[in-house]
Amino acid sequence: QAQLDEFGGGSVQPGGSLRLSCGASTDTYHFHSMGWYRQAPGKPRDFVASVTFYNRTTYGGSVKGRFTISRGSVKNTVELQMKNLRPEDTAVYYCHADLRGDGEVEFWGQGTQVTVSS
Repeated sequence: QAQLDEFGGGSVQPGGSLRLSCGASTDTYHFHSMGWYRQAPGKPRDFVASVTFYNRTTYGGSVKGRFTISRGSVKNTVELQMKNLRPEDTAVYYCHADLRGDGEVEFWGQGTQVTVSS
């Protein structure tokens, strides 16, 4: 098992920036990919962004050009730089790790709240 811990959530005004970080409690695994999902109240959990071991990045349509995902300098860590935040970005953000890239072995963080409001 692996535990994912998220850091960096909070409140910001529209147009502001936040940086989220996530790290795994173990270095036994070498994840195929890590990324972020988000869930707003009353809505399903949506894909935000992911990055593979080979640094291939993928973004959800609504965050392209505003969010940047990158692997951290420490093994099994990932960061999400969010710029030009909008009220509709308000959600709980969940860190996600896929061990083999096939969705069969996945891990989730507990979530961190991001609120964008004036």
